[in-house]
Order: sequence, then structure tokens, then C-alpha cells
Amino acid sequence: MKAMVLAAGQGTRLRPITDGIPKALVPVAGRPMIEFGLLLLRHYGVRDIVINLHHFGAQVENHLGDGRRFAVNLSYSHEPELLDTGGGLLKAKEFLQDSTFIVINTDALIDINLAEVLHYHRQQHAAATLVLRPDADADRYGSIDIGADGRICRFLEHRSPEPPVGAVKKLMFTGVQILEPRIFDYMDGRGLKKFSTTRETYPRMLGAGEKLCGYCFQGFWQDLGTQERIAEAERQLGCGQARLHFLQ
Repeated sequence: MKAMVLAAGQGTRLRPITDGIPKALVPVAGRPMIEFGLLLLRHYGVRDIVINLHHFGAQVENHLGDGRRFAVNLSYSHEPELLDTGGGLLKAKEFLQDSTFIVINTDALIDINLAEVLHYHRQQHAAATLVLRPDADADRYGSIDIGADGRICRFLEHRSPEPPVGAVKKLMFTGVQILEPRIFDYMDGRGLKKFSTTRETYPRMLGAGEKLCGYCFQGFWQDLGTQERIAEAERQLGCGQARLHFLQ
């Protein structure tokens, strides 16, 4: 299986740190944040990984190289202009299009069992499975809703044409997802332009009746988008309140 790590963001919320280095190399608990995603993937046997780059991208490539010292094989997808999640995936289509693949955001720390998520994805015969989490502010930031059967019935303001099964849960995206190559069928004609999967691609798939599922995750997760949130992740890891099983 292959994977993509999304690392092209400019890290504006982390300024002034990111005035000189890319967000992916900002240290968290003694290591650049991008290394956590690589080590998580490696732990589950995922060796072939593509990373999209933009802001100070050469620094990321120089630091990680071909991935050999992490026991993975790294490729890079350079974005002279930011393409957002959809455009970034589409640019890496040739690398990802052969079979089921994983996508992980660089700026989120998560202690998740990828094997369980993959099993759920296959059991559901889903076109896409997004790892979602409960959040008291889900309505405020824009939730992704799932029915009792695990099917996603709403992306932000976009609703499924089919009514949800049972009680609906309002959840937030963790930045981890498992996708089938047919996602690219819903990106045709876009070219290398900036567009979002959650705002454009997934609503198109939802309207077409594709099976999109949410895997509800309640373990350790921490956004790393600000200095305060990085400090909180380091606090939880440092005092033993949280642990990352793939580093053991």
C-alpha cells in the first residue's frame, strides 16, 4: 500500500517560526513533526510514500532524503503554487492510482491503529473512509456527520440525497483518511488547480451515491497548527497522559 503525507502548507499560524523553516520541520517533542506520520506509516508496513511540498520544500527534501534512514521510500510532489488537498492529491495521481492508499496531514499527532481503520474501510466497501473524532466545537467549525451505519451523510453544508440511518453524530476530521483510486474520477477536468476534497470532491461523491464512511476515533489526537497546541501535545506526552504506540 502507498500513502501521501500532506506537507505543503505555509504554517501561517506558526509564525514567526515558519518564517525560516517549513511547518513540517517544526520540532515537536524533540523531532520534526513530519517524522511522526512517517513512523506511523512505517509501523503498519507502508513503505512507499509521496510528500507534497511548497513552503521551503527543499528543506524538507534535504532533511528526509530518499527516506532510507526511516526505512521508507520517499517521493516528492512539488507545488510551485499551493493546490490545497484536492489539487495536491490530483497532482500525485500517477503515484497513488493503482490501489487503496492512505493520506495523512503533517500537522496532526494521532495514536491510531491504522490496521483497524483499514479493516473497517474494507469491511464497509467504502470509496473513502475518514477518521473522525468527537469535538464539542464541531458545529462551530463545521462538522462531518455520520449515521448509525457509519456512512457520512453531511460534509459541511452538503448533505447526502439519502436520509441517514439512525441517530446522527457530529464529528471533526483528524487528518487521516483511506481512499480508493476512484476518488480521481470526481476530479476529472480540474487540472492542476487549487481545490479542496472536503468542499468539492467529497460532496460530488456524496451526491453521486458513493459510499463515504467515517471511522469514529476517541484516542489521543492533537492539532499541531499553533505553538500553544504543540506545547499541549508535548505536555501530554511528557507527563505520560498520552503515548504513541508506534514509537515504542
